[in-house]
Amino acid sequence: MLKEIAVHKWREVSRQKKEYPLEEIVKQLPSLPSPRNFKEALLRCFPKVGIIAEIKKASPSCGVIESHFAKEKSPAEIALLYEEAGAAAISVLTEAKYFAGRPADLRSAKSAVSIPVLRKDFIVDEYQIYESRAMGADAVLLIASLLAFVELKRFLQLLSELGMSALVEAGKKEDIQKAVQAGAEIIGINNRNLHTMEIDLSRTIEWGPYVPRDRILISESGIYCREQVEQLIKLSGINAVLVGKSLMDSGNPAAKIKELIGEDVSCAH
Repeated sequence: MLKEIAVHKWREVSRQKKEYPLEEIVKQLPSLPSPRNFKEALLRCFPKVGIIAEIKKASPSCGVIESHFAKEKSPAEIALLYEEAGAAAISVLTEAKYFAGRPADLRSAKSAVSIPVLRKDFIVDEYQIYESRAMGADAVLLIASLLAFVELKRFLQLLSELGMSALVEAGKKEDIQKAVQAGAEIIGINNRNLHTMEIDLSRTIEWGPYVPRDRILISESGIYCREQVEQLIKLSGINAVLVGKSLMDSGNPAAKIKELIGEDVSCAH
């Protein structure tokens, strides 16, 4: 699945470059407000775990999310609810073909909140980083297994120059070493195997100790209750979790965020 998405993304970016040249995007950047500090937003949560709350309407693994919350609320309304419930940052899917996302969703969410907003997409070209800055993203997801080491390092440098942050995602243990050596300050371990789409929280528990303690460690996918969060804190030392489906599917996303933070330890799904 990951390879299929990457091929599609390369074709999409190639088309976008012709329709909207990079030079036109770069011209916009000086007039934009400074990016919000994604890293600081996560660190401010200590000693509690930070919640990166995701706006996601669909995915290859679960199809279209049919909850009333997902179908009826705008990205701005969802983002504001997440912020008011205590989320440290917002993640927005902007990938259209597989996740039903749009850049407009990110712009809408960003306009409604004061916390940082992460663009979650499949970044394979520097063009998308400039594009992310222009659409208002404060941070982007970089998937380590999609990028060669030199690309990852270059992308991290460009993001730093633009005042943005990166969440570098590891899908296997070797990705962690690549991320660390490239200079990643925020490393996420995806509990979902992007090739089989299976979820296993032991991926964070097993690989978390390989992330240096001076980096921010995030666990992604498959997190539904406080008991899981406490287990991940104890066994892997996570600083934050990225949560999407369990919020979008929830009848009460605000209560779910409070539960995950630790304000309500009931483990209701």
